[in-house]
Amino acid sequence: MDVLMVRLFDTIAESNMAWIMAADQALRQTFGEMLIDLVPSYTTLMVHYDCLRLEHGEAHGRIRQALEHLRPADTQAGERHEIPVWYDESVGPELHRVAERAGIGIDELIRRHCDHDYCVFALGFAPGYGFMGLVDEELATPRLETPRRRVAAGSVGIADRQTAVYPLVSPGGWNILGRTAVPLFESARRGNPLFVPGDRVRFTSVPRAEFEAQGGDTTPLEERQ
Repeated sequence: MDVLMVRLFDTIAESNMAWIMAADQALRQTFGEMLIDLVPSYTTLMVHYDCLRLEHGEAHGRIRQALEHLRPADTQAGERHEIPVWYDESVGPELHRVAERAGIGIDELIRRHCDHDYCVFALGFAPGYGFMGLVDEELATPRLETPRRRVAAGSVGIADRQTAVYPLVSPGGWNILGRTAVPLFESARRGNPLFVPGDRVRFTSVPRAEFEAQGGDTTPLEERQ
């Protein structure tokens, strides 16, 4: 076995990340060149080590050593990103669904979605896809019962209490609220994803004209099916 899973928490919370990132730093330092990969997530860290140079028992020992005197990291150390979003029902067909479920208007929904710095918990699903949270509890909305076959690149959505940006065209079942012109997939393909766990993201609402000036595609989402 050359992979060990370190679980620090049982539930997802923004406060977890200070400990997750501290563990990430400590494990990288303790394993050094014996480390092949380290993947932090909501409550866990996956440690992939070189089993040809490090025995299983010694890997366990290094993990215990790294976590023995763990202290939370500075949560302000991660990068803060502002992502401009054009919120419109043509590119965000679930705006009405999410607002209606929360008992608020669409303008209030947009304000609330933009009124928070979201923590990037993990990367996955597609290159550059950052799972972020936590969304205002009143805005939490279950995934679509039937996922779409094609969701446009740059689509911004909500699923339960998480939010995310689709970096490229893909299937998806999240509630789509709008679209950004920020090219997430291109940076991820170059090996430098815009978001990494521990970063913070704030969405800002922009009008259609500004979205188009940024290179955004205004093709309605449902025409892409």
